[in-house]
Amino acid sequence: MTSDQPAPAGRLRPPVPPTAPRRVGRRPSRRVVLTAVTATAAGTLFTGITGTVGASPASAAPADILHAASGRAVSCFRGLLTGARYADTRTFTSTVTGIVQARLSGGGDWDLAVYDSRTGDVVAGSAESTTNELAEGFVTKGQGLIAQACRYRGTASTTKLSMEFFAQPEPAPAAQAGALQLVRVTTRTRADKTRLQRLNLDVTESATRSTVDVLLHGSADATTLRRNGFAYSVKIKDVEASSRAARRADTRYAATVGRSDLPSGRTFYRRIFDYQLEMKQLAARYPTLVREFRLPHRTIEGRDVEGIEITKNARNTADGKPVFLMMGLHHAREWPSSEHTLEYAYGLLKNRAATRNKALLAKTRTVVIPVVNQDGFTISREAPSVGATFDTFDYEYKRKNCNPADSPAQYRGGTCGANPAGAYRGTDLNRNYGGFWGGPGASPDWSSEVYRGSAPFSEPETRNIREFISSRQVTNLITNHTFSGLVLRPPGVYATRPPLDEPVAKKLGDSMAAHNGYVSEQAWQLYDTTGATEDWSFWNTGGLGYTFEIGTAGFHPPFAEGVVDEYLGRKPAPGAGKGGNQAAYYTMSAATANTALHATIEGKAPKGVTLRVHKQFSTPTSPVIKPDGTVGPPLQYTDVLDSVYKAPGGRFRFAVNPSTRPYVAGRLGRDPLAPAAPAQTLANPAGIPAENQGDPLTGPHEAIPFTIQGLPTYDNESATVTIKWADPKTDWDLYIVNAAGQIVASSANGGTTREDAILVTPAPGTYRAIVVNYQGGAQADWGSGTVTFANPIPTTYGPKETWTLTCESNGRVRGTRQVFVDRGQVVDIGNPCRPGGATAKRG
Repeated sequence: MTSDQPAPAGRLRPPVPPTAPRRVGRRPSRRVVLTAVTATAAGTLFTGITGTVGASPASAAPADILHAASGRAVSCFRGLLTGARYADTRTFTSTVTGIVQARLSGGGDWDLAVYDSRTGDVVAGSAESTTNELAEGFVTKGQGLIAQACRYRGTASTTKLSMEFFAQPEPAPAAQAGALQLVRVTTRTRADKTRLQRLNLDVTESATRSTVDVLLHGSADATTLRRNGFAYSVKIKDVEASSRAARRADTRYAATVGRSDLPSGRTFYRRIFDYQLEMKQLAARYPTLVREFRLPHRTIEGRDVEGIEITKNARNTADGKPVFLMMGLHHAREWPSSEHTLEYAYGLLKNRAATRNKALLAKTRTVVIPVVNQDGFTISREAPSVGATFDTFDYEYKRKNCNPADSPAQYRGGTCGANPAGAYRGTDLNRNYGGFWGGPGASPDWSSEVYRGSAPFSEPETRNIREFISSRQVTNLITNHTFSGLVLRPPGVYATRPPLDEPVAKKLGDSMAAHNGYVSEQAWQLYDTTGATEDWSFWNTGGLGYTFEIGTAGFHPPFAEGVVDEYLGRKPAPGAGKGGNQAAYYTMSAATANTALHATIEGKAPKGVTLRVHKQFSTPTSPVIKPDGTVGPPLQYTDVLDSVYKAPGGRFRFAVNPSTRPYVAGRLGRDPLAPAAPAQTLANPAGIPAENQGDPLTGPHEAIPFTIQGLPTYDNESATVTIKWADPKTDWDLYIVNAAGQIVASSANGGTTREDAILVTPAPGTYRAIVVNYQGGAQADWGSGTVTFANPIPTTYGPKETWTLTCESNGRVRGTRQVFVDRGQVVDIGNPCRPGGATAKRG
C-alpha cells in the first residue's frame, strides 16, 4: 500500500517526517526586531512551568506598574473605567499581525482586559482569582490597544503589567487545498472503524454503529479516504462558513431574546474571562455554598485551572460527603461542554431553596471545572474568522492543548496561537490519562489530533484532574464533550471486557440518557479509545464515570441549539420534552447521594480527629504502540488515593468508593451453554484475482462460503476468520459477508502476512469470506484460511482490596484499620481511634 494506507494490524501509520508537520501550510515565522522596545529573552516567559518550551516574542513593551487606590468587585470587561479609583490603563500599538499576550503579576486579585481602541471591543481578557493573569488574543499590525487592569479585591494597590507580541508565521502555499469539511464515513464493522482511526485523520466522537464523522482538512484527506476504499457523504461542505453563520445566528439570538431561559440567562458563548469572573461572582454571592479553588499545575502558557465546589458549608472539604465532579473542555473546540458544566452550577444555586436542590446541597458535594484545557480553549474561542480554504492556522477547530515539547525542534518556537506547526501542536488530553494508555484509538504521532502525549499524565491538565480525584472521594463523574448524542461508560476498548459493575453502570447511564435522548452505551461501541478520563477514574478509583457527547449538530453550533435547547431539552434536541441535560445532570446528582452506588464507612470518633483512607498501587498501561508501529510492553504507573474526613465528634459517616478497584475486581462474563464449534478450513480457489482497491464486493475478489452453527449445538462468543500468506509485500484484504450480503466483519491491513476478521457473538447462518487482492498483482497467492471459534468467557473474580484507615490527631496516628467495603455496603468500624473495635457490615 502507499503511505496513505493503513499500517499492519497493531501498527500505526509511520509518523510524519520530522522535516514537516502534517498539513502545515505556512513557513516558520521571522522574528521582528524593533529597536524601540525591549525584547524578552527566550525561555523566560513561562518560568517555573514544568515542560514548557520558552517562546521569544517578536516585540515586548517594557514592564509597567499600574495603580488603583481601592478595589471593587466589578467586571473589567464591560468597557473602559476611565477615572475609576479601582482601575488603571495603558495604551499600546500592535507591532505584528499575530498574538498579543498581556500579563499581570503581583499580589491581591486584579483582572485584566485588552480593548481595541477604535471599536471598544474586548480583544483579550483574564479574571483569575489571583493576579496571575494572562490575556491573550489575535491582533493585526498597527492596531491600537488599551490594557485595563482592575483591582477586584485584596490589599495590593499595584500590579505589574507586561505586553508582548508574537508574529504569525508568514503565508506559504497551502499543503492541501480545499475547505474544511465534515463528512460521514461509512464504517460497516468495528474493524472498519479501527482501520479508519489508523489513517491519521481528524476522527470525531460523532459516530453510529455504521458511520463515523470525520473532519477533512482539505482535499488530501478526502483522497486518503477514497484511496482506502471508504465511502462518505458530505454533512457540512464548508465548516468555516458554517461556523461564521452560527456566530451571526448567535448575534441575532442575543439581540432578540435579551435573556435566555438558562439558569444564568446567558445568550452567547463565554470566553475564558467570563468563566473566571462568573465563578468568583458565584462564590461571592453564595459564600457558604460555594468554594473557589485552583488546581496545582499551571498550564503550559501559565494559566491557573480553576473551579468551584458547591455544597452546604462548602469550605469544609473534609466533610465526608460523596463528590460529583463535572468537567468541560478537555477538547478546545467543544465549547458547549463548558457551558453546560457551568449552567448546572447556576441551577443548583439559583434554585437552592427548592426541595430537590436543598437535599442535594446537604448530602452531596458538586465540583465544577468548566475549562480543563484553558490554553487550547482560549486560542479556539478567540480565533478570528478565516477564508474558505483551510490552512494550518485555522485555530477555531483546535482540539489539543498547547504543549510544544513533543513536536520536532523546528516547530517548538512561537506561542500556541502563533507557531509554525499551527493548531496541530499539542496533546489530546482525553488520550493522556493512564487508563489503558498507549493502546488503540490514540496516536504516537505528535501532529495527530489524537496524539496521546509522551507518557501517561505527561500534561499538566491531566495531572490536575488526576490529583484532584485522587485526593477526594469522587464517587460520580461526568466529562462533557461534543458531539454525537451519546452517554458513554467504560470500557473504552472491547478487549478489556465489561467490569463487574456493568449492570449498575448501565442502569445509571440509561437513566441519564432517558432525559437527554442520547444513546447510552459502552465507550468501545463508539470506537476503541485508550487514555480517556473515565477509563482511568473508574477502573482505578471505582467512581462511576461517564462521557456526555452533547448534541449532534457540531463542535460548537449556534448557541441557542447547542447550549439552550440541549441543556433545557427543547426541540430540535433529542431530549426535547424529556428534561435535556439539565435533568440528566440532576439524575447524576441524585445517584451521588444514593448510598447504594458508593460505599460508606461509619462509626464514632472524637471531635477534631482526622480520619484518612489511603491506598497505593501500580497499574499497567496497554501494550504501547510505538511510532514505528511495533508494540512494546506496558508501562507501569503508580496511583496514590488519599482523602480525609474531619470528625465533628460522635457518630460519623464517610462516603467512599469501594475498597476494591474495578481494575482488579474482575470482569463480567457468561458461562458457556455448549462447546465452541470446531475449526473450519477455507479452500483457496484456483488463480489470483486482479487487484482491487475499490469496492470489495463489486470489484474482483474471491468468495469462499462457510457456515456457523449455534445453540443448542455450539455456543460461540466469537468467530475469527484468518487468511495467511508468505510475502509481506503482497497485500490481501478480508471481508465477511452474511446471507443478506452485508459486510459484518473485515480486516484490511498492510505490510503483514495475515488478516484476521472477528465476528462478535455471530448469528448462526451462512457466510462468505471475501478475499481481495489489494496490492500484489499476480505475484503471490494467499495460502491457508481457517475459521476458529471461541466460547464465552465466564465471569472472573480478582483479589479483594482494603482501604487503610487511620485516625490522626496532633501529628500522630492513634489507630489504624484495614477496611473492606463494597459498592452499596455500609461498614461500621466502631471507634477507629481505639485499637480493636467491632466491625459490622450491612448492605
